[in-house]
Amino acid sequence: MLPPRPWKQPRRKLQKKPLKHPKRRKARKKPKPLAHSRPVRRGIIVGSGTLSLPLLYPVPSSMFSSHASLPIHSRRLAAGLDSRWQQPQIQAIAGSQAIVPTVVEQSGRGERAFDIYSRLLRERIVFLGTGVDDAVADSIVAQLLFLEAEDPEKDIQLYINSPGGSVTAGMAIYDTMQQVAPDVATICFGLAASMGAFLLSGGAQGKRMALPSARIMIHQPLGGAQGQAVDIEIQAREILYHKSTLNDLLAQHTGQPLEKIEVDTDRDFFMSPEEAKAYGLIDQVLTRPTMAITDHNDAVLQ
Repeated sequence: MLPPRPWKQPRRKLQKKPLKHPKRRKARKKPKPLAHSRPVRRGIIVGSGTLSLPLLYPVPSSMFSSHASLPIHSRRLAAGLDSRWQQPQIQAIAGSQAIVPTVVEQSGRGERAFDIYSRLLRERIVFLGTGVDDAVADSIVAQLLFLEAEDPEKDIQLYINSPGGSVTAGMAIYDTMQQVAPDVATICFGLAASMGAFLLSGGAQGKRMALPSARIMIHQPLGGAQGQAVDIEIQAREILYHKSTLNDLLAQHTGQPLEKIEVDTDRDFFMSPEEAKAYGLIDQVLTRPTMAITDHNDAVLQ
């Protein structure tokens, strides 16, 4: 038998490799929309027009204003009056969502529903229930100016529950309180600390009040600086200017000597309503509700 020819050698069987299927890409999860953290704009019907103002109930973005934790640029001043002792609670409180009640009123035209803060604004009641920053100051100033235009002779009630905040924003509220024609009665509930206490003392004489369990605290402005030595010197002079101005105004509203104000505000100085009354920050302590809402329309709270 002849040997097999080289060009007719048996073919080798090719091993079939398993086909690799392309990897399926996992669908990316769409990022969840961020929670609404800006003041909600609501409107109330006043006469023939509609007033739309941001409300002052606590929301995550403006629950507290803690300027001590903000980055301070070399050419920008960050001076604030705030209650530093509450900083550990800021994150826990800021994450909670505020529930705003809705008021339904019966009228000849049917039912009208709007939030409780707009309802109180109709009764000339303004709330400062957050830290003081530029947005809050703009809202309160706008409400004060609107209420002055509505009736320049009827008092305005400013309820304060604030840990303080920006000095310049607080001074904008204070100057407006002094300039509007109606008397601004200030009522402290909860806490009025630093700039909140300063605004409390800036109410109309004889109309500065506090609830029995409220706490009031005054201290000097809190600020910081970084950058070159010249920049730090400029910012330090600005903070000292605010300190001198606030102490002079506190002495004017409380009747205390300027030297005593400077000593007491050197550190956090807490007072009960009775102590604040003796100090001159307020004029009376409320022991029962005396400012209830009165209206001919029937109101239902949901």
